[in-house]
Amino acid sequence: MAYVDGFVTPVPKRSLAAYRRMSRLAGKVWREHGALEFRECVADDVTWGKRTSLPLARRA
Repeated sequence: MAYVDGFVTPVPKRSLAAYRRMSRLAGKVWREHGALEFRECVADDVTWGKRTSLPLARRA
């Protein structure tokens, strides 16, 4: 049986380099513990919206 874990994390643009370093380390650890793949994506076109806004979701 396969499954996927997914996370959405708001990261300020000024902190992307530090986040990417941490993300690469986390990917190595997850693979050591059995993960088959690791993907990291950054959305740079997320706009403010009534229901789709990451900043509004973060406040909830």
